Order: sequence, then structure tokens, then C-alpha cells
Amino acid sequence: MTVIGAVDRSDRASGIVRQAHKLGEAFDEPVEIVHVLTRDEFVSLERTTVNETGGTIPTEDVVQIAADIAAEAIDRANVDATPVGLMGDPADEIDSYADDNGANYIVVAGRKRSPVGKALFGSVAQSVLLNASVPVVSIRVE
Repeated sequence: MTVIGAVDRSDRASGIVRQAHKLGEAFDEPVEIVHVLTRDEFVSLERTTVNETGGTIPTEDVVQIAADIAAEAIDRANVDATPVGLMGDPADEIDSYADDNGANYIVVAGRKRSPVGKALFGSVAQSVLLNASVPVVSIRVE
């Protein structure tokens, strides 16, 4: 079993990592910090690579970029955790990863948004909260 922290590139990432680490310590579980690159981000990386080198970027490299982003969040929080990179729809990938890896908890942080903003644009944290098959810890990070 494991505790998963799902991070993005925001300032909230360190808080998520620290909370996931606290849960991991409390339950004597390993901690994995996940970052998911969206398809749009992949297309942007692909376009940049093709323009600069004339070649495409291998999927493994994209997943490694996502893992590097997770590793940066771990370094900023100064805790022990394993970085994981994924690619696809963030909410779906986080839920699938948690199911596939026997997660006990998922830690996320929402962002403060208006009700209209939530209705129009959705939220990764909200989707994970509603669809995860394991308990989700939602933290508020200022």
C-alpha cells in the first residue's frame, strides 16, 4: 500500500508533498508523488521538439519530464518520497494509478474558484474527490 500525493506546478505542490509524507509516516506507508502531463502539454512539447530538432519526443521522455516535476516538488518539501510521471487526463490518471498501485490515500489541493468557474472549467481535485475508490485528503494551501 502507498500514499499518493498529486501535484501540479503551483505553489501548492510542497504542501501536498508534506501532507502526503505525514500520512505516510503515520501509517508506515511509502509515499509517491505523482505529476500528470496533459495531452495539451505533450502536444506543446512535441511541437517545440519538432521545431528545434526536426524529430519527435519519445513518450518515455515525456513521462520522465512529469517525474522530474514531481521530484522538484519533493525537493522543495525536503521529504522522502518517490516521484512518478504520468501522461493523460490528470484526474483519470491519478485515479487509475491509485487503483493499480494499491493506494491507501490520495492527497490533493484545490484552488479557490467561484461557483461559475467550477461549473465551467471543472477541477482535477474535485474529479479525484468524486471518483476515487480510496479516501482522498484535500488540503487547503494558501
